[in-house]
Amino acid sequence: MKKHSATVSTQSPIVVNVYRGPMVECQHMVNAVVSDASGNILKKWGNTEKPVYLRSAIKLLQSVPLIESGAADAFDLTDKELSLSCASHTGEPIHVAAVTAWLQKMGLTLDALECGAHWPTFPEAAYALAAEGKKPTAAHNNCSGKHAGFLTTALHLGEDLKGYIHLDHPVQKRLVKVLEDFTDLDLAEAPVGIDGCSIPTIGIPLSGAALAIARFANPERLPDERAAACRRLQNAIATEPEMIAGSDRLCTALNRSAKGAVVAKTGAEGVYLAALPNLGLGVAVKNIDGTTRGAEVALGQILQDLGVMTEEMHREIDAFVKPVQKNWNNITVGHMNVQADEQKGSN
Repeated sequence: MKKHSATVSTQSPIVVNVYRGPMVECQHMVNAVVSDASGNILKKWGNTEKPVYLRSAIKLLQSVPLIESGAADAFDLTDKELSLSCASHTGEPIHVAAVTAWLQKMGLTLDALECGAHWPTFPEAAYALAAEGKKPTAAHNNCSGKHAGFLTTALHLGEDLKGYIHLDHPVQKRLVKVLEDFTDLDLAEAPVGIDGCSIPTIGIPLSGAALAIARFANPERLPDERAAACRRLQNAIATEPEMIAGSDRLCTALNRSAKGAVVAKTGAEGVYLAALPNLGLGVAVKNIDGTTRGAEVALGQILQDLGVMTEEMHREIDAFVKPVQKNWNNITVGHMNVQADEQKGSN
């Protein structure tokens, strides 16, 4: 198994301009790469070999063991639960109820979740919870579906449910092996941080991430059970897009409108991964300054250039990928776009 290359690509990052009136007020620099399932790079922008933490964007791959282990079938998981296992959800009632019911199906309570609690990220859900005089639970954590998936797999395989968030637990060891398999990288000495939900997050170059998500998109060369898991997750997300994110989120709007042609997932600090099953391609995006808006605009332009955008997709996602800037009086004050001479990229 090879180690990731230390070579630094010399191409310029994608430049996302943020206009206020006629003037560019600030810019986002975005590294990105498009790969096929054989590791052939179609396009790249900026440094695609420096390891980055993929954060929650990697959840599409972290859910693969849930299916290929037999755990999903053992507990009769639905598409809604499988989509939720990949989610960074907004803590709306549909998400909280689904996580709670999933745990009850396994005979577990919210105490089994080791992700911590935080307020719903969808404002209306947070306001409603506060108005009822309630505090958030671990079910409101945006990663609670992923953690329910970890518990499901551990329970099915007879593993200790305590401490499943730690790197030396079988759950996390299994996930590292999955990432190595999908990226063709030896991750033994890769940088390791702790994610917001307390599980390890592994430093992986964007080139490896794009290869991994391309293999998720086009799993025909993977072992049969793994390939079936990838396709099942693709279908679950396309069928239940509200579960992977929630109201007013690009992940839900994109996965809903693409109807399986794009399966996309965001991650903290300006990361996005997108699988394109019809083209057999994977896209990995990292906004260097860590803000989501720059990554979303760059991803939208890449999808446009790859020819996958439809009219329905434009209607649903242009508000995210071609955003209009408004002030508190709802007056349009600016817009964002990709700088024209950065769109082409290098092959």
